[in-house]
Amino acid sequence: MSRIVVAALSALLSVGCASGPALPGGNPQPAEETARTRGQQQLVPPGYGTLKQDEVTVSLRSGPLLVKATPLDEVVIRLLAPDTYDRLHALAESRRSAAARSATTAAPALFLVSFFSYQPDIAFQPEDLQLTHQGRLVRAGTIVPITNGFGRQRLAQQESQTAIYVFDARIDYEQPIVVRYGFEESNEWSRIIPKLEVERARVRAQVR
Repeated sequence: MSRIVVAALSALLSVGCASGPALPGGNPQPAEETARTRGQQQLVPPGYGTLKQDEVTVSLRSGPLLVKATPLDEVVIRLLAPDTYDRLHALAESRRSAAARSATTAAPALFLVSFFSYQPDIAFQPEDLQLTHQGRLVRAGTIVPITNGFGRQRLAQQESQTAIYVFDARIDYEQPIVVRYGFEESNEWSRIIPKLEVERARVRAQVR
């Protein structure tokens, strides 16, 4: 009889440990939860940043094309100058409902992506832009055009077309992000991360 009681107690304890939070030394939290918690801790009040949009933008050249990708996550854009933050925040919010309807995750990652041509009549392929993050290749689940001519997928000389890319992935902006287009890639984000850390510390000091 005592063996049955001991076995029942052991089963109850096992269920309790599995459903509760991880204990020190136990299984780590999923990467997505860790990234979400870290992102919340990184948030600073808007209106105190000084960075320019180009300072948090990854750029790469592919022949006559210039491709730019800017994260629209609050953890990044709150470090921008107030007028730039207001513009990008409003842009993201205006398309967020459309992005949420098509996304498979609760909080998809939004990037502002632009294509610019140095030559006349140049084609671009929106789906060729991808990210590599934490060992995974991440493709946009949805592309929400901003400019009217984006769907033509052709550029006149000195013309730019822009869209919001919706990635069904949790992005940790403290980790490297490689932007790829066709056969070209840029790991410029690795050089942006220290700049964000310095600006975040400056804003927190100013707020205090």
